[in-house]
Amino acid sequence: MNHCLLEVEVLEAPQVRYTQDNQTPVAEMAVQFEGLRPDDPPGQLKVVGWGNLAQDLQNRVQVGQRLMVEGRLRMNTVTRQDGVKEKRAEFTLARLHPIGAGSGGGAAPAAMPMAASAPAPSSPSTASAPARQAAPRPTRAAAPAAAAAPEPPTWNASPLVPDMPEGDDEIPF
Repeated sequence: MNHCLLEVEVLEAPQVRYTQDNQTPVAEMAVQFEGLRPDDPPGQLKVVGWGNLAQDLQNRVQVGQRLMVEGRLRMNTVTRQDGVKEKRAEFTLARLHPIGAGSGGGAAPAAMPMAASAPAPSSPSTASAPARQAAPRPTRAAAPAAAAAPEPPTWNASPLVPDMPEGDDEIPF
């Protein structure tokens, strides 16, 4: 039942450590995602990957990269230095989907766990991403090129329940 899919931006490079008992790799990284409404601040989250996903995170993910992460969300209770207990969300990674890795046939490899995908498309895409982003901008100024280039999809993140009038405490369904 607990299954999440988030579009995130990597804030900190993944750091790998190993468990004491069986030396399983564990990678942790900090990510940021947009708020639901335009005036909401971005949310931050710790993403944890185990085993082969931990090694893939370390080898293929860089600060500033945009990803689609898929996995489980859980809450941890942490005691701060001043003694106050605080709850923090933690995302346990199941699959990793690079965003903008390539236009031709990028949908099939992106649907697989990153451990099963080929390493070659990931590293050139991150190295040439600024060049790809800079190239379409001049062509958008021309009218024929702008009509032929598809616009990226936009997401409507507004709540499903409409705003209720003030003083009305009833649920509309």
